[in-house]
Amino acid sequence: MIAPQPTAPARPENDTIPLPAPGRTGESPTLVACPDCDLLNRLDGPAAATLLCARCGAVLRRHRPNSLDRTLALVMAALLLFTLANSFPFLAMKSGGFVQETTLLSGVQELWRQGLRLLAALVFCTCVLVPAAQLTGLLTILLPLRLGRRPPPGAARILRLVQAAAPWGMMEVFMLGILVALVKLGHMATIVPGVSVFSFAALIVVMAAAFSTLDPVLVWARLDPRP
Repeated sequence: MIAPQPTAPARPENDTIPLPAPGRTGESPTLVACPDCDLLNRLDGPAAATLLCARCGAVLRRHRPNSLDRTLALVMAALLLFTLANSFPFLAMKSGGFVQETTLLSGVQELWRQGLRLLAALVFCTCVLVPAAQLTGLLTILLPLRLGRRPPPGAARILRLVQAAAPWGMMEVFMLGILVALVKLGHMATIVPGVSVFSFAALIVVMAAAFSTLDPVLVWARLDPRP
């Protein structure tokens, strides 16, 4: 393993490199601010290394092999699961020969009809709108990059919106609420989970994997129009 400068300590046991603080050189290095201490660091280490802040040791960039291919595959799988989760019944309740099925969108509509409009809007935004926007945005950016084409205009703004919307995706909270409802309603009626429940659970895992394999530094470098 090669450190970015002879004076920078190296850690061959875990392939991490503490980056030196930026100095005056003849090149234009890529600078990144440390998320913990705000120190500007140069990303001039090997591509297959984990780069650390020179001051506090925070991870600035973690090597993710085949980031574009893996993330694009996971995003396409997540879009398929998202379609299934919103197309098939979420739950079916059987009681006294009566069967009532509900989907995710019909549940939102029922909350709206009952006057819980704020809750209905919150569920729709966090479980439908935000995941759909994130997946569509990532597909719009990553597919042209994978095919070697120029991304559409506004791709940088789309990527910023995808990253900004990440905290608003609360599908895990909604899934926990469904599990609590299954436990509480189990003694009143027979609750049959639908295809949408399993698709929704798989969607949570696949989306988490997609964002963990995404390399934002690589994507921003591909989106940079400068030579």
